[in-house]
Amino acid sequence: MDAPPERPAEFLYWDRLGRRSVRAIRAIGRAVLGFDLAPPDDVVRQLAAMYYDADPIAEAFVDEVYLGRGSSAGRAMLELALARGVDAVPDAPASLRALFADIERDPPWLDWDRVERGARAFRRYGTAVFRFAGAITLEGYAESSVAKPLALTGAYAGATARRRFLETVAFWIAVSEPGGLVPGSAGRASALRVRVMHVFVRRKLLAHREWDASAWGVPISQGDALLTLMGGSFAPGIAMHAIGYMPSRDDIAAMMEFWRYVGHLIGVRPRWYPRTLAEAAQLAFVTAIKGARRSGDDGRALCQAYARAFADDPHAVTLGARLRAALEHRVHLGYTRFFTSRRTYHGNALPPAGLWVLIPLARLPWIATTELLRRVFPALEEVVDRRARRSRDRWFARHMAGRAAEYRPVERFTREG
Repeated sequence: MDAPPERPAEFLYWDRLGRRSVRAIRAIGRAVLGFDLAPPDDVVRQLAAMYYDADPIAEAFVDEVYLGRGSSAGRAMLELALARGVDAVPDAPASLRALFADIERDPPWLDWDRVERGARAFRRYGTAVFRFAGAITLEGYAESSVAKPLALTGAYAGATARRRFLETVAFWIAVSEPGGLVPGSAGRASALRVRVMHVFVRRKLLAHREWDASAWGVPISQGDALLTLMGGSFAPGIAMHAIGYMPSRDDIAAMMEFWRYVGHLIGVRPRWYPRTLAEAAQLAFVTAIKGARRSGDDGRALCQAYARAFADDPHAVTLGARLRAALEHRVHLGYTRFFTSRRTYHGNALPPAGLWVLIPLARLPWIATTELLRRVFPALEEVVDRRARRSRDRWFARHMAGRAAEYRPVERFTREG
């Protein structure tokens, strides 16, 4: 079918749908899965158009306060409203009230029991899901719409890669804690901070001379944000089986609902969201064939920065700390290589992982046994959950060394425009 007029030039789904290899994948999908991996064409048209969708409610607040009065004033106002409520903000602008009213209004599809179940399923992966999610992001760096915002702002580049990754981990932990998304929770507050940060960066990037909206859409678009939500739900739900985890189909569906609500809080309101695992698989198919892979040196630099993120630990002073840091770097490389395609890993000249590529399999017997026991004896669910939460808290505390996540937007770009 013909491509719609409202699509970025680098959204190449329709250009590639007729290829022999793509037709073969669809045939295999129908034979093995029982459905066509290509979704209805109207769904793909909505996905393409979503690359021009942003977040007008939060943008009104950022335009009025962050860009009108200064980012310091904007942060102070936001933090006061988060801590004490909008009514505590002197002369609170209508845009701030609208933003808080937006997140306090539950969407009609929200089911709190499903959200909590999805959060628990996500927690059960412990720190392994952090490494997985970081690794699969490298696949996204091949796309300009993903790589250019990070390259232009300097986020996840060079020495900042470690700090930015750990701030992302802080967000994952906060939103997935028990009750982490209810009103007044730390996760809900983190979500709003991230939402405003994204809008601030989007506004600055749209004015940048290097940003090509005709090719990439708007920065941090609803299209790319939807794929990020799938990267925390459907993708690990499938891929983490490789290292012993056994989420049920309903666990994965619940994770999709959990991340849908996380997305709602950070302003992700896609025109279309997968309701079933089959629809999520169709979205993965579209993602796999639509990409232009034209990010070039910017994408390569981001991949290399991520691979080296744990190579040097500035807080490792003692010999023991340096040895732990060296081990962490190799484990990080091992997971990155294990969950990254050969094309991406070697195409970006990432450091060889050697036998460390097998490290994700080291705990497979223990993980698989635990998963089997959890399924047979539901009473163990709480035990497994507590262990996973303690594990990720210890890992995070060790790497943050007492620092707190800030979620501050970049105000000076690495390439001014």
